[in-house]
Amino acid sequence: MAIIVVAVLGGIFGFGLSFAEKRLAVKKDPKVLALEPIMPGINCGVCGYAGCAAYAAAVALGEAPIGLCSPGGPDLVAKMAEIMGEKVDASGETRRKVAHVMCRGNVEVSSKGYEYEGLEDCNAAFLLFGGDYSCKTACLHLGSCIKVCPTDAISRDAEGYIIVDEQKCISCEKCVQICPTGVMHMIYEDSEYAIECNSHEPGGKVRKVCTVGCIGCKICENKYPESGCSVDKFLATFDQTSPHSQIADAAEACPTKCIIKR
Repeated sequence: MAIIVVAVLGGIFGFGLSFAEKRLAVKKDPKVLALEPIMPGINCGVCGYAGCAAYAAAVALGEAPIGLCSPGGPDLVAKMAEIMGEKVDASGETRRKVAHVMCRGNVEVSSKGYEYEGLEDCNAAFLLFGGDYSCKTACLHLGSCIKVCPTDAISRDAEGYIIVDEQKCISCEKCVQICPTGVMHMIYEDSEYAIECNSHEPGGKVRKVCTVGCIGCKICENKYPESGCSVDKFLATFDQTSPHSQIADAAEACPTKCIIKR
């Protein structure tokens, strides 16, 4: 009798739950249902929302613009625009950006203030006087960026340098966000050159701690005005959106050779 009662109650409760699910179900916006399947699904948060589903819902409700998803790239923008009935601005951003380490320092060319022997994590090392390298904006080479990369695009080579496989990079910027020294930057994938230094210290101080750092000499800016280079706070930067017909000459003239052809 107990078994029969339990079985009958189970059937009644099951029917009730099924009925409630159908009657009380919240119907999703058709646009949300169309947007969700085309999202990358990595939930990186670079769009500013908790995940891909949250971003898709915000777009469908008109609370967020299309184009905030870097991993999706131009193809995703076009698909989202089609679903939302919007037109894609042909003059908008179409060049893909990838992560890049703006530092060539290592133990052979950069000095250390002490020898760090703690947890193999950049943020842990940074808590101790900004890391063991004398340059406090250098790459610490401990791989916090490697751990957070969702596509295994970042690795350490035989010489200890942190390198990015640009084919695998999805522009999620997680590595940029976790890097304590700010040495990881996003640059255009098709950019021919990069200035691999992250220090804003005066040239005299840079020379004392690193032989390959930018010394802010302005040779690239003054002697080669068409190089796309400019110096701000002792650090040269390369404008990837401007003409750069003289960038190769500037790279050759750079005394520390920090302008690197990629």
